[in-house]
Amino acid sequence: MDDTRRQAYDRGQTIFSPDGRLYQVEYAREAVERGSPAVGVRVADGVVLAARKRRASPLLEPDSVAKLHRIDDHISIASAGHAADARQLVDRARVAAQRHRLQYGEPAPVESVTTSLADHIQESTQTGGTRPYGTALLIAGIDPNDAGESTAQSAAGSVGQLFELDPSGTPYGWRAVGIGEGSTTIRETFESALDPATADIETTVDDAVPTALDGLAVDDDEPDPDAYECLTIEPGPTVTTRSTDEIETVLRETAS
Repeated sequence: MDDTRRQAYDRGQTIFSPDGRLYQVEYAREAVERGSPAVGVRVADGVVLAARKRRASPLLEPDSVAKLHRIDDHISIASAGHAADARQLVDRARVAAQRHRLQYGEPAPVESVTTSLADHIQESTQTGGTRPYGTALLIAGIDPNDAGESTAQSAAGSVGQLFELDPSGTPYGWRAVGIGEGSTTIRETFESALDPATADIETTVDDAVPTALDGLAVDDDEPDPDAYECLTIEPGPTVTTRSTDEIETVLRETAS
């Protein structure tokens, strides 16, 4: 397709090109690829989320930049891409989780929150006057009432759930995944480090923290612990933010 014809399909995110592509959605995916990375690892007793922040200046307060977001007592989200877009989706996820609590008197299922966000994101690909969200999310959590309800989760032996949500509004379930800059390399690192058939059955959250941080730092020659975030979600449910000292120790051990 020549540039002139392509530009005609660039003008609206709701128009398919003759080869079935939505260029604005593809551009949004490129925005995600330019964002600092985040990873998730699902294991037997929970989920690990980790992210690396991009520090524009040594004067920047590290705590003022957040890539890991707590949604409820049992759900957290990691983001990559445009931070402002991610903030809007995080707020929407919190509202969806609280609405479910008020309506049904129980914590919202992780998959339900994911589907709610996916439906909203997908609307921006077919509604005039809007643009796709330039962010991808990793939604992780534990369903407190009946963990492992689905057949797929029960067969895998994990109480946690981990979903990737991309700018098209498509959710994917993962055992280990990376989004953002270098995501392909991160996934290859996970594929070589974890056995897809048994990894999330035999591995614990404490064992998975080094795996997650190692994947996140795979292309970082001099990891700065202040630029890394990590949290774990375990039965209880309990969301635990790992300290900078612990992250520094893990990064030092994985690098040696």
